[in-house]
Amino acid sequence: MEEVMHIIVKGRVQGVGFRYHTESAARLLGVSGWVRNLPSGDVEILARVNKDQKEALLAAIHKGPPMARVEGMDIRKAPENMTSPNKGFSVRF
Repeated sequence: MEEVMHIIVKGRVQGVGFRYHTESAARLLGVSGWVRNLPSGDVEILARVNKDQKEALLAAIHKGPPMARVEGMDIRKAPENMTSPNKGFSVRF
């Protein structure tokens, strides 16, 4: 069973390769969706995952790239008006 997660990642997550780290992890896991920086300094992720992908993706996000420091993640079911692609994962600008 798939679900679409909406994740806001807080901490030192901009300017450290966090979006590309997330994109790489998602592609390796076969997760579809996108990642982008927010004006607040946080990173937003929308990901379509199954149960196995979910745990692995959340672990990769929490770890982050070497220069990142994840201080928190707000993980929710995506609102109905947010759609995730069925294939591919991209970095949005």
